[in-house]
Amino acid sequence: MNQNDKDTIICRCEDVTLGDIRDRIARGEHNLEEIKRSCRCGMGPCQGRNCTPLIAKEIAAATGKPLEEIALPTFRPPTTAIKMSALLGVKKDD
Repeated sequence: MNQNDKDTIICRCEDVTLGDIRDRIARGEHNLEEIKRSCRCGMGPCQGRNCTPLIAKEIAAATGKPLEEIALPTFRPPTTAIKMSALLGVKKDD
């Protein structure tokens, strides 16, 4: 792995690099849940939509498992703050 690969950002939400992911895989974290819990990748606003497939490919390449055998998590919709007035249907002038 050259320095450029190591510094490539895999999870933009949590600022996790390819080097971080490869280090975790080398330490024995061989599934997405373990990696997610140790570095928070996939827990940002995109909920892993961008980084999870990339990390699954890294796990598959490092472990020799077929990509289909890497269990993907369930994706949840992104959350945003909603004002109570929007939920109640109250207009700003009411």
